[in-house]
Amino acid sequence: MALLGVVVVVLSSVPWLWTTIGARGHTHHESEATAADVVIVLGTAAAADGQQPSDRLVGRLETAAELVRTGRARVVLVSGDGAGTSGDEPTVMTAYLTERLGVDPRRVVADPFGLDTYDSCVRARDVYGVERALIVTQSYHLSRAVTLCRHLGLDVDGVSARCDGCGSVMLAGKAVRDYLASGKAAWDAFRDRPPAVRSSVSPAVRDALTS
Repeated sequence: MALLGVVVVVLSSVPWLWTTIGARGHTHHESEATAADVVIVLGTAAAADGQQPSDRLVGRLETAAELVRTGRARVVLVSGDGAGTSGDEPTVMTAYLTERLGVDPRRVVADPFGLDTYDSCVRARDVYGVERALIVTQSYHLSRAVTLCRHLGLDVDGVSARCDGCGSVMLAGKAVRDYLASGKAAWDAFRDRPPAVRSSVSPAVRDALTS
């Protein structure tokens, strides 16, 4: 039984190792981020009122806004669930970027059908024509996001998001959740799952870059 337990642990760790190794050399602190025309900000639950971003989401948006401010990105693609249980994530993200953080509204594109990390990557590629980008999320999620996007053919580098209001217990719980989520990520990637919502090609990112 002990040997069986070891085998189960090893096999269950393979997807996590895939995401970790696949992102090696492509994750950076905000201060060391490379440049790209587009920065993708991955959505997560809004605050309880559904009108403001949660602490984790604030950290992602602040990081993206700093990348724009310092010239390392020109357009922000916010990708999340437009009908999430906590509210309309991309709308909340767009409002915070433009109204609180001073990002030019012409430089923000919202994808309301980035229902999970995999869908955000696929849709950035297929709907918005993104080929090269930075991707912003917290460190516990970053390797999975980078590996998925790179597996799908996007040339991405990950930037670890701020999370000033995030406690250590919450972050530890999120890291465990992400470890478990790596199995689904690997399964989605290797079976080439289509996104949950298919959309026509959008020129929004291209137009934002030329505005």
